[in-house]
Amino acid sequence: MHPRDHVGRQDGRPALVMAGSGETIGFAELDARANRVSQLLRARGLKPGHRIALWIENHPRYFEIAWGAYNAGLLFVPISTRLKPEEAAYIVADSGAAMLFASTAVDHAAIAPLLGPGVDLLVIGEGYEDAVGAMPATPIADETRGSAMVYSSGTTGRPKGITPHLAPAPVGELPQLTEVLIRLFGFDRETVYLSPAPLYHTAPLKFTMTVQQAGGTVIVMEKFDAAAAVRALERHRVTHSQWVPTMFVRMLQLDEAQRRFDGSVHRVAIHSAAPCPVPVKEAMMVWWGPILHEYYGGSESVGQTAIGPEEWLRKKGSVGRATRGILHIVDEAGRELGPNETGLVYFEGCGGFTYHKDPEKTDRAYDARGWATFGDIGHVDEDGYLFLTDRRDYVINAGGVNIYPQEAENLLTTHPKVRDVAVFGVPHADYGEEVKAIVQPCDPAEAGPALEAELIAWCRARLAHNKCPRSIDFENDMPREPTGKLLKRLLKARYWPATASGGNHVHGS
Repeated sequence: MHPRDHVGRQDGRPALVMAGSGETIGFAELDARANRVSQLLRARGLKPGHRIALWIENHPRYFEIAWGAYNAGLLFVPISTRLKPEEAAYIVADSGAAMLFASTAVDHAAIAPLLGPGVDLLVIGEGYEDAVGAMPATPIADETRGSAMVYSSGTTGRPKGITPHLAPAPVGELPQLTEVLIRLFGFDRETVYLSPAPLYHTAPLKFTMTVQQAGGTVIVMEKFDAAAAVRALERHRVTHSQWVPTMFVRMLQLDEAQRRFDGSVHRVAIHSAAPCPVPVKEAMMVWWGPILHEYYGGSESVGQTAIGPEEWLRKKGSVGRATRGILHIVDEAGRELGPNETGLVYFEGCGGFTYHKDPEKTDRAYDARGWATFGDIGHVDEDGYLFLTDRRDYVINAGGVNIYPQEAENLLTTHPKVRDVAVFGVPHADYGEEVKAIVQPCDPAEAGPALEAELIAWCRARLAHNKCPRSIDFENDMPREPTGKLLKRLLKARYWPATASGGNHVHGS
């Protein structure tokens, strides 16, 4: 199954629609453009296993470059457009990319002198079209399946490349994960899929390409906006969509008129990437109906769980049962734990990956049995449903007691005066660590001691006191990726290794 298989369709459904500009690309045009990119890559000497990088915003050219690399057996490296030229150049160099595809929306002039010798730079709008247009629109003779090579967002330092273990395969042969996604969410030729997140992140790029393989139409928002996203659901008669919890929160904050839309054909709303507080998901179910499907996975693709809406209503807070791999919960000594015991979440039997140029981090992701972990902590109940507690790297050790900050984060997210929140450990002279919260208030003018006291008291009325923040600082904006991933390291860096202050500071965005 491949986008090329849908070229001759008679229903006129396109492969891609840009939600903002309205630019539309059919399957025949997408295939021809991708073929030209593949031909260009071969003409530049790139062979299967070689790498290219894409430093491009949500742009109609994104898919032709990705599919061109995929058909040529290359690893294609998406780079966040939020990165500075120096940061993007690091990823190009570290990945060994031989070509960088950029756009005029990023600072391509500044990155050009930072690229290593032999790295070609092609800019959309400044030479890309001529270079690709000179190539034949026919497939290359030696097509073989490629893949994305995603870089982590650097939660604990410099981003690391995640290199999949690839075996040669025809471009029309679906990878296991793609098959699972198509079956799990019912993607087909009738699918109209709304993608509001940046394509340089793993899930948006993987899911949109999967929908095109199944013959569905992808609606790509150039940039997420809560009101515009709701309008897009109705305007494009969207059947499937994908979100992160912060998007739910933003949409729930819209007024009644902005929230009103005809969602009669909207039957599957997928979410992942970050924990979704139970009250937020409950509110979305009330608004959209029981159509929310959640999955748990990661760029390393070591396994996956999923849960449908009816299941979730019975198992609120769960991320589901395994749909890829065999689930295991393991303690610090490597002993497998039983139902409802908390430990590190591992998967068995889903193939392998390596962290590029980081064997130590790769080794840490595997145990002696070959089981692999994303680094999350949780438990499995007696029915096989996984409940996540927190990230291994975020556990707070206060006086020898492990505290999982996700509990306080989820609770504070539901407070009517809180727009966003992060909870983590900061140094404490006697206990080693104590719980700190950073809050972005709905009204910045309320930031201060009174709101701090109100939130701490509110938390203590609902959680054990040792799990609640002992102090709260305030932010005008939180360092989140557009996918909703919170970059806690940027916040924690202010408090480590220096002793945390208990003051009420308001930081600019």
